[in-house]
This record gives sequence, C-alpha cells and structure tokens, in this order.
Amino acid sequence: MEKTPQENGDAPREALPPLLLAFPGPLRDHLVAAVLSGEKVSTTGLLAEYEAENEELPPVGERSALIDSGGREVAVIELTEVRVLPLGQVDLQHALDEGEGYDSVESWRAGHEAFWHSDEMREALGDPSYTVHDGTLVVAERFRVVERR
Repeated sequence: MEKTPQENGDAPREALPPLLLAFPGPLRDHLVAAVLSGEKVSTTGLLAEYEAENEELPPVGERSALIDSGGREVAVIELTEVRVLPLGQVDLQHALDEGEGYDSVESWRAGHEAFWHSDEMREALGDPSYTVHDGTLVVAERFRVVERR
C-alpha cells in the first residue's frame, strides 16, 4: 500500500489557484503545450474578466497550477510580471513571448480579438456585444514554469 505524503513525513501539497488558458479544447491544448515547451512565457487577459469574476489581480510571485483540457494539473507556474495597460500599448516582445507564432502585434491582436469577441467569451463576460478597442485595459502577465507535474 502506498503511503500518503503525510505518512512519509512530507508536507501536504498546497492547493494552488488554477491557471486556465482559454477554454477547454484545442486552443487550451495548444497553449498548455507551448507553456510546457518554453515557447509561451506570457499571456494576456482582459481586465473585464477579473471584474466580471470579482477577482483581484494576481501578485508577482504567485504560483498557479497550469490546467489542461482534461482538468489535470500539468505544471506549476510563477508570475514574474503583471501589468495593466491599454490594448493599444501591447508591444511586439509581449506578442512574441505568447509563443503562439505571432510575428507582429497586428497578428497577435487579430488572434486575441477573435477570442475575446467569441460567443463563449462574451457569455463569460455577461455581455453579448462585448468588443475591444485600443483603450480596453488588458492584463499582461509574464511567468516561468517552476515544476512539471
């Protein structure tokens, strides 16, 4: 019989907040793979998402469990930077560091706008006509993988 961590004298694992990239399915699978390969070291969300869910912005240094489409914890990431800025000020380095193959801010923005304007996202925000513009506030996060599970 296998012993629990406590029986082995190990401290129990602390429950970490989940990091959910996109919605479950092919896009999340792609993004999780990019994080695990080291290609993706940044991500961008809408400040409106935090407001709709009544959540505080995560602090630098916070660790989260990266969740795959199957609901499994596949890695632990640590935030190294959190910035709130207008969408129109996202720079090329951030777009490149998202690890999704974007080669310009314009292509990055087009991909993100398609996601943010999707029916799923509009439903999550509770606004069926939600649209972004240059002044829309986004949360640009940088992170590193500290553990694979």
